[in-house]
Amino acid sequence: MLLIATGFIITKLILAVAVFLLSLGVAAYATYGERKVAAFLQDRIGPNRAGPFGLLQPIADGVKMFMKEEIIPNVSNKALFILGPSLFMMTALMTGAVIPWAPDPGIKIGGQDLHIQVTDINIGILYLLGVVSIGVYGIMIGGWASNNKYSLLGALRASSQMISYEIAMGLSVIALVMVTGTLSLREIAEQQTSWHWNILLQPVGFLIFFICALAETNRAPFDLPECETELVGGYHTEYSSMKLGMFLFAEYINMFISSAIMSTFYFGGYNMPFIGRWVHDPVWLSVLGFVFLFAKIVTFIFIFMWIRWTFPRFRYDQLMNLGWKILIPLAIVNLAVLTPLAMWIAGRLHF
Repeated sequence: MLLIATGFIITKLILAVAVFLLSLGVAAYATYGERKVAAFLQDRIGPNRAGPFGLLQPIADGVKMFMKEEIIPNVSNKALFILGPSLFMMTALMTGAVIPWAPDPGIKIGGQDLHIQVTDINIGILYLLGVVSIGVYGIMIGGWASNNKYSLLGALRASSQMISYEIAMGLSVIALVMVTGTLSLREIAEQQTSWHWNILLQPVGFLIFFICALAETNRAPFDLPECETELVGGYHTEYSSMKLGMFLFAEYINMFISSAIMSTFYFGGYNMPFIGRWVHDPVWLSVLGFVFLFAKIVTFIFIFMWIRWTFPRFRYDQLMNLGWKILIPLAIVNLAVLTPLAMWIAGRLHF
């Protein structure tokens, strides 16, 4: 019994460290990818000095962040000033724990099946929504503790924006739960074999979720909390060195995890049609499943970047009008009208 428990704990620790390193690695190279995408769209070259094709640029940026002078304003609340970016980074990393990264490889460790998922809790969606809602406290604490009016205004913008768009996001997720009948992310992924992707049943719900994901991650055109033309640097105006780096890294980690969640919710996750016909080895199916999921994630990250360098920033009144007057009514219509229709189409109408 002790051997089984030890093997289980070690396996989960290895998976947790792997997800942690994967999130940091993707966040680091997403900064490189963003600069390359921006350069391509603006007919420039982008980073090309550090290493071949500039591939060592994220490492150079990380070293620069660590080596810069650490500045904490005298008038700030020092404990909360440090807690803000730490909390924001921690909540960003916690969300990856419930995402199923690949199908089961059919391997047993200590008499138990190996799942390529840190934890498969049956309320995974509630866990995600709860952790995401806590992330705004990191921004609020950091903005308030800086004792800077621009930081405080940026933090207030961030909190009101996230609260506003969480409502529509929650309604779109409720519609998805009604269609799938489960709160477990692995069960949602397992239901989408072949071409039975949820995007076909919930296209409006996906559109709402995607727009809200842009707002929740503070990505353009929803980047009002750090609007340089109005608020200098927003909630991280007073931050420097790795504390600033943690805020910036957490944004890219949130973008990575949001892409993984959308891929799992609406695009089959690790499922890829017709692969089961040609590949029968569970280990290779698991490897290919991770590759397919990662390809979907990279596609969404590219769309995030494409939108940033294509659309201008909203005015604040436009941001609120979109959230309260368009997305929330549309989410209610999707929940009340389109979801029962989708359930009937899927053959899950239990009325």
